Amino acid sequence: MNPTPLPPSFRAYDLALEALRLARAPLTRIRAVDRDLADQLRAATSVALNLAEGAKRRGRDRAHFYRIAAGSAAESRACLDVAAAIGHADANDLAIAWRAFDGIAAMLFPLTR
Repeated sequence: MNPTPLPPSFRAYDLALEALRLARAPLTRIRAVDRDLADQLRAATSVALNLAEGAKRRGRDRAHFYRIAAGSAAESRACLDVAAAIGHADANDLAIAWRAFDGIAAMLFPLTR
């Protein structure tokens, strides 16, 4: 018996995967100079994982997982902010990933209510 796949129109999940792809190159550079900060960026994987789990839940349980995903998106964005602020990454290199994490948070806001 195969599990039911995620809804094909679940744009937040697709964007979470895209954000991971976009953060990969900056993450490699960050890891070279600050392993602790790079490890903290594991929150980016938490976004996609919690979205997938939440999609299979119902009611308040679903909203709970979406809130966790939203928090992890904010944490991922903050990790990139910190990397730029302390000179571990160039803000221009992070701009697209920033927008992706911000987009996820915006999409999840109504789903967490």
